Amino acid sequence: MMEWKVEAASAKDRIDKYVKSLLDEDISRSQIQLWIQNGDITVNGAQVKVNYKVAEGDTVTLVVPEPEYAEIVPENIPLDVYFEDKDVIVVNKKRGMVVHPAPGHSTGTLVNALMHHCQDLSGINGELRPGIVHRIDKDTSGLIMAAKNDKAHASLAAQLKEHTATRKYFALVHGNLSHDQGTVDAPIGRDPHDRKMYTVIDRNSKHAITHFQVMERFGDYTLLELKLETGRTHQIRVHMKFIGHPLVGDPMYGRSKGIKMDGQALHAAVLGFVHPSSEEYLEFTAPLPTDMEELLHALRNR
Repeated sequence: MMEWKVEAASAKDRIDKYVKSLLDEDISRSQIQLWIQNGDITVNGAQVKVNYKVAEGDTVTLVVPEPEYAEIVPENIPLDVYFEDKDVIVVNKKRGMVVHPAPGHSTGTLVNALMHHCQDLSGINGELRPGIVHRIDKDTSGLIMAAKNDKAHASLAAQLKEHTATRKYFALVHGNLSHDQGTVDAPIGRDPHDRKMYTVIDRNSKHAITHFQVMERFGDYTLLELKLETGRTHQIRVHMKFIGHPLVGDPMYGRSKGIKMDGQALHAAVLGFVHPSSEEYLEFTAPLPTDMEELLHALRNR
């Protein structure tokens, strides 16, 4: 159950729009409207219509019904596989692909592709996220690992939690950074003004650390290598905005002016971990996607 008290800034919003602003972007408005119609969302303890407009002080309650899981349909989607054995698979995800099924994204995800490709994935994360140990955003490209059994899953998840796995990203950001390298150590939590977004905030937040190194400067743009010490949702995107250098093309945290891209210029380039069975350290590197390479080429030659 989730419960919210409507603030003045949200007064007169439609109930479906209000609830949508408080939930993950994966939850569709049509799903929220269905919850309202079924009485799963109430206002001050009473069922309301979909077009109800909330008032300041209203108590909005959502009781999420027990999920009725549909079987994930394996889909023959090509995968760029970098490594695979009986325990782990590492793939280079294309920008635009969602990692696992969610409301509004039931097909075409990495999990749908993995189910067709391997057919043996760990079950720790439940029916909708088989094998998924970590995520990268839909519009972020790059390396992601999945576990083929629960023992491997536990090992890889522990490495992520203990910050012993290696994760390096390349990002093109706005502006010219004043330092060649640095660390952003700032807690991240839900943005109280827009619940779909995250922000640097002290209350209800989690510790987050991002290290950056300047790789190339283009005057009003900078190419960075970033290393994650923690793995919070939208961490790099939020931290770069926080220091005044948001990612190029970022639809949520970026700038409306300047270079346009279909999604943020962020690529998970390096992934390293200790193999769950052999205990050998493995590290993989994926080159920048074509659109980022072309963008850098244009900046170098302008």
